[in-house]
Amino acid sequence: MRHAPDELSRLSDEKLMRLVADLDAGAFEILYDRHAAAVYGLCRRMVRSTAQADDICQEAFLSVWRSGGRYDPKLGNVRSWMLSITHNRAIDQIRRSRRHDDRQIHDDALAERMPSGDSTDGEALGRIESDATGRALRGLPDSQRAVIELSFYSGYSHAEIADRLEVPLGTVKGRMRLGLEKLQGQLSKAA
Repeated sequence: MRHAPDELSRLSDEKLMRLVADLDAGAFEILYDRHAAAVYGLCRRMVRSTAQADDICQEAFLSVWRSGGRYDPKLGNVRSWMLSITHNRAIDQIRRSRRHDDRQIHDDALAERMPSGDSTDGEALGRIESDATGRALRGLPDSQRAVIELSFYSGYSHAEIADRLEVPLGTVKGRMRLGLEKLQGQLSKAA
């Protein structure tokens, strides 16, 4: 059944995900429009490279399209689910980059002669986003901020964070969920 775009735009994310599970491209387009900025912003903060962020964002949305039927609203809202997929894709990219970098011959003189990968405008936008995120992070309790920073900025998995902080895995997941909910609320107000 084909839905009109204005009809789709009035549906909740959860209802749109049901349509995406049935391969409704219009529903997917609405979800993309609603969440692309958040997904891309997360990518940029994690990898700091426009090209890599573009690739990760594309991979994340392709994964959402392919696995839309696996979304379970009991486990969280659609945005959180999408950001989780994005986070996992970015972590994979960071790990691939680290392995690649480890194989490269490091020559400081050569690195200085390489052109910068980001434009000045892109760096300025990244700094603005980073400042807003930094302010929101500083407003979180230390325990929630620590797990978010270790996950999103250092690339640690939940299990690695639990080992590093010497707390149970469930505690890490709970702190992460609460912290991300608070961050989302603060960043939504700021936007």
